[in-house]
Amino acid sequence: METALLIKSLVVVALLLIVASLGVALFRLQRERGGSTGTVRALTIRIALSIVLFLLLVVGYLTGVIVPHGVVP
Repeated sequence: METALLIKSLVVVALLLIVASLGVALFRLQRERGGSTGTVRALTIRIALSIVLFLLLVVGYLTGVIVPHGVVP
C-alpha cells in the first residue's frame, strides 16, 4: 500500500515538474530573445523528467501498482 502511494505521488510530482520546466523555458525564451542556453537547459531538464516519468509508469505497471483500464477491443 505504501509503495503504491509512493509511486503515484512520484508520478504526480514528475508531471508537475515537467509543466514547471516548460513554463521556465517559455519565460526564458520570451525574455532573452536570442540563442540562450537557459531555454535549452530547461528543455533538456524537461526531457530528462519525461524519461523518469516513463520509467516510473513502466515500473508501476510491472509491479501491479498502476493498472491500465479503458476500452477493451
